[in-house]
Amino acid sequence: MKYHILTLGCQMNMSDTERTKPVIEQIGYEWTDDEDEASLVGILACSVRQKAIDKVYSRIHKWNKRKNKENLLTFVTGCILPSDKDRFLKLFDIVFPMSELQELPEMINQYGIVTPTSLKANKQGESIFQNPRLKELKEKAGALKLNEHMSDFWHINPHYESDFEAFVPIQNGCDKFCTFCAVPYTRGREVSRPSKEILEEVQSLINLDYKSITLLGQNVNSYGLDKKGEEISFPELLRQIGEMGKKSGKEFWVYFTSPHPRDMTDEAIEVVSAYPNLGKQIHLPIQSGDDKVLIRMNRKHSVEKYRKIVKTIRQLIPQATLFTDIIVGFTGETDEQFENTRKIMDEFKYNMAYIAQYSQRPGAVSARWIDDVPKEVKKERYHRLTHDLEKTSAAHNRQMIGQTYRVVVRGLERKGDFLSGLTEGRINVRISATDTSLIGKMVDVIITSFTDFSVAGELI
Repeated sequence: MKYHILTLGCQMNMSDTERTKPVIEQIGYEWTDDEDEASLVGILACSVRQKAIDKVYSRIHKWNKRKNKENLLTFVTGCILPSDKDRFLKLFDIVFPMSELQELPEMINQYGIVTPTSLKANKQGESIFQNPRLKELKEKAGALKLNEHMSDFWHINPHYESDFEAFVPIQNGCDKFCTFCAVPYTRGREVSRPSKEILEEVQSLINLDYKSITLLGQNVNSYGLDKKGEEISFPELLRQIGEMGKKSGKEFWVYFTSPHPRDMTDEAIEVVSAYPNLGKQIHLPIQSGDDKVLIRMNRKHSVEKYRKIVKTIRQLIPQATLFTDIIVGFTGETDEQFENTRKIMDEFKYNMAYIAQYSQRPGAVSARWIDDVPKEVKKERYHRLTHDLEKTSAAHNRQMIGQTYRVVVRGLERKGDFLSGLTEGRINVRISATDTSLIGKMVDVIITSFTDFSVAGELI
């Protein structure tokens, strides 16, 4: 019997998938890349973006049609808003929060051999439960607290998707309650993973010669704040990882995403600057360059606070690349406020910015407000800001020409004519070579040309 999982959303969902796979495989299922040949199909959903939720409904509609002629069992987990969860309970056979992943085998086993009869749905699309225990489990999953058993989830040994790049979750949930964001309602309040477990997982990856390791959390640099006096701080966690790398004598880079400006301390930046194996790339979301918009977003930081952090990064880690997240067209954003965001794009000269057009998410505070910026205006602002980003990114990339960089080779490009990789600053590199034995290794590349968002070079 085979299974397939569709993973939507951020790196956290990708990491969650790596822990979902071994749980399913322990009861005899085998992975397939072809969902049409799978008898168990699931989705790690993302309620943060409407497009991702639209994909969930599109896929479950397709799967439920398949049930008319073949055996199929469906499940959904991941980041799910309460309003979406209520609908999913009627559409999917199994719905559960990620913290209850260890319950999934029992839920699947309670179905036994999946047949069209046992999965027959009534006209409302609700499953007819033949087994009382299955109904009990499903009702339990629907009522569970989001982070009730995260410790059990973190104990699951992941099946890493790559042999040289890995995600390590260190924290789950968020306490910031930005008005545009649904994460506190989909993943719950902040919970920090025990540092002993984090360090053990990172050490095992170092031992396996992984080249790129990313520490994950919805608010990653708030690590330990929910366990003051019981856990080490985020800078101390980085320091201990830095020492592990130092003792190993191996070459690799450790990153973290995504931090919040409110919790970004000088100490954390100092630690990154002190250890060669802590990647010199900082992803620091600003969301808007206007203080009044930041207040409406409940970001709990000002542009000046952010400016001081960037100044410290530039002073202590001058070679670091700077990435950010920005929302355009947030409720009430005026032309003048948008221009302030354009100004900070020019001031901070980002290497990369992930720009999103604001959309309301049910459950988030701003969903109760009138979305008064027309779609056409959002789209126009998005394109203008993207054009600004192209100029700053291209300027950085142009300066790389003639210089040699260490690059992690990640694979072949689609046409197979070039290798692709990432610098320590996570700049995309096209390499004039096709030797697949280099994938997963670090190589020296001299940069010979650039585009707005990438560079190209030759092996040394």
